[in-house]
Amino acid sequence: MYGIFCCCGALRPRYKRLIDNIFPEDCEDGLVKANMEKLTFYALSAPEKLDRIGAYLSERLSRDVARHRYSYVCIAMEALDQLLMACHCQSINLFVESFLKMVAKLLESEKPNLQILGTNSFVKFANIEEDTPSYHRSYDFFVSRFSEMCHSSHDDLEIRTKIRMAGIKGLQGVVRKTVNDELQANIWETQHMDKIVPSLLYNLQQVEETESRSPSPLQTSEKEKENPAELAERCLRELLGRAAYGNIKNAIKPLLMHLDNHSLWEPKVFAIRCFKIIMFSIQPQHSHLVIQQLLGHLDTNSKSAATVRAGIVEVLSEAAVIAASGSVGPTVLEVFNTLLRQLRLSIDYELTGTYDSAVNIGTKIIKEHEERMFQEAVIKTIGSFASTLPIYQRSEVMLFIMGKVPLPSLHHAMDIGKAGENRNRLTQIMLLKSLLQVSMGFQCNNMLTALPSSFLDPLLSSALMEDAEIRLFVLEILICLIDRHGNRHKISSISTEPDIAVLKLKVDKCSRQDTLFMKKHAQHLYRHIYLSCNEPSNVQTHYEALYFLLVIISIELANEDVVVDLIRLVLAVQEMALNNEDNLPAYCLSAVHALCAAYLSLISNLTTVPAFCQHVHEVIEMRQKEAPYLLPEDIFTEKPRWPNNMDCIETQLLFLQSKISEVLGGSGYNSDKLSTPYVPQLTDEDRLSKRKSIGETISLQVEVESRNSPEKEEKAPAEEITFETLKKAIVDSVAVEEQEQERRRQVVEKFQKAPFEEIAAHCCARATLLQSKLNQIFELTIRPPPSPSGTITAAYGQSQNHSIPVYEMKFPDLCVY
Repeated sequence: MYGIFCCCGALRPRYKRLIDNIFPEDCEDGLVKANMEKLTFYALSAPEKLDRIGAYLSERLSRDVARHRYSYVCIAMEALDQLLMACHCQSINLFVESFLKMVAKLLESEKPNLQILGTNSFVKFANIEEDTPSYHRSYDFFVSRFSEMCHSSHDDLEIRTKIRMAGIKGLQGVVRKTVNDELQANIWETQHMDKIVPSLLYNLQQVEETESRSPSPLQTSEKEKENPAELAERCLRELLGRAAYGNIKNAIKPLLMHLDNHSLWEPKVFAIRCFKIIMFSIQPQHSHLVIQQLLGHLDTNSKSAATVRAGIVEVLSEAAVIAASGSVGPTVLEVFNTLLRQLRLSIDYELTGTYDSAVNIGTKIIKEHEERMFQEAVIKTIGSFASTLPIYQRSEVMLFIMGKVPLPSLHHAMDIGKAGENRNRLTQIMLLKSLLQVSMGFQCNNMLTALPSSFLDPLLSSALMEDAEIRLFVLEILICLIDRHGNRHKISSISTEPDIAVLKLKVDKCSRQDTLFMKKHAQHLYRHIYLSCNEPSNVQTHYEALYFLLVIISIELANEDVVVDLIRLVLAVQEMALNNEDNLPAYCLSAVHALCAAYLSLISNLTTVPAFCQHVHEVIEMRQKEAPYLLPEDIFTEKPRWPNNMDCIETQLLFLQSKISEVLGGSGYNSDKLSTPYVPQLTDEDRLSKRKSIGETISLQVEVESRNSPEKEEKAPAEEITFETLKKAIVDSVAVEEQEQERRRQVVEKFQKAPFEEIAAHCCARATLLQSKLNQIFELTIRPPPSPSGTITAAYGQSQNHSIPVYEMKFPDLCVY
């Protein structure tokens, strides 16, 4: 019988004999290396035999697994690994199929050691770059099995950790093997991502516990550093780093579902960590795709609990800061539109107490403080997004937000009734808060284009609303927009003794763009500052904001004309407090006088006119002695004191316009303008209603001035008409016509852009001239001058003068129509 078996063994194929020889008689001896070298040489010499070698090795491994001969299983897998590493030919695909069957056989085993062994072999295989792709190979089983291993719940903690780490390594191997080869299985398909991403996140959740157990990375051993959480993070970073533009969505969607299913938005720590990993791992140009996914998820959860929505918004805020290095995307306004829509929905939820306006859902209780927390999170996120945008886009966002603010003077759908008023007020406050966040850090060279009239007009209109909180937000927004050099934070409080050297204010020369901006918007700004000082509901913060606004305008946008206008404005505010036509409370009157004192003290130090400084200093000293309640040091404190009667304030306690005009006029300032009291501009509605009449007046005056011809002179004798005469006449007529057009343009421009008081003064002067001319005409008509021949004696012995006919009289140009 022995001879028969030896004869049959000799007749067996060579590859089988070579494979049998690599297995030792004693399994403890391990792989026979000499015979393994022979098998490897044979496989390299006859690559067409690789498929048979793989099939036979697979058969032996399956038999050994069934017989629980695990030592021989390890030897077979070692042989397979060496063959894979050595053989790279076109026929390796068939051998790989046998190899994957053996790995799958090991992964199906219940023995953790066999699972880990199969995983390690698969990882080695994943690192091999094949020469030819496989069109029919499938990794579905491996993705499912490795994901299942990532969720291992083995009783032994050490074994459970090893199995989970093996599963993570297996998923990492699948990704490496398939992600860069379009002809192989598409790992980015939904059925694969729904298994891979949650498996990695499940292990990543343990990272906080790992960090708490090992406070210092320098004190941890190499074994402690290698844990499922760290490995899962590396695998997730590698997966996202390999994601192309079209695959980002498939990778982010299962992550969002995992956070939803496990209620991980409310603590929001883990969610923020996950998205930080995502934002730092993906390519920078794909950042906006993650932002869009989060915005869409926020819309999907618009009726979820406020804590869930707040968590999503917090993640958005953190992601936006990281996305600044890449791109937020071309649809910037859609981002803000989504956030503002969620803000409006939250206000409705807070007021109605339900997520559905039609049906009251009793199963969900809306808590007001949670909705307020969500609203603050949205406002913070709006600021985070805005900080990543360039100036031109930020100005568009501000205009977009301002267009959403419901104002009575604009064409907005204002809600009516008590509930409607509350909704309008909350909406106004929240949108202005958002606008304040966007305006922080706003720096631009050309404010005229960055802040158009379509933005400033409604913003200033809201500065005159009855709600004190809204007015304060508007003042803060104006300060942020105008303060481009960070001077606001250098002025800590209101004082009548500002030390300019200590404050270190950054003052630059007013640029041409700033001059044009003030020419267009200065009067509008002055009017709203004047009227804001006349609000009875003002408190200390309002007067501080008004002071800071005046100072910032003086530093950022002031030239000599603006300084003169601001001084006139402050003196007008003082006069308004003296007259007190609106019956302001005594505190408001004291605060207004203190505001005027503080600003004039600062502007006198900035102008450095000694006589001006002396006058301001004298008034302040007099107030310190007799009326300290008119100074900011006493009125803008925690416990201010003021008299009940503010009707009579002595002259020496006031800043005199005549005195200031005199001292500044001697230093080169416009004394005529300084001596003219400031009068607020007409309102927008008045200006619109009178636009037609103003236009007619301008055209009339242009026509009148165009007819301003001198008196007729005696006709010169006719001269000979030649070619040169005609040429000269044509040239002269063209020049005269150009001059006439230029003069008309200047007149129209003057009436369009000049301040109201300047136009009024000009018209008053013209009216006075017209009246004097009319008086002369009437005097001539009633009592004409004597004739050259002397007086003519009438029949009654009285002297009678000759009268000039009216049609021969020469009327002034102003009377011509």
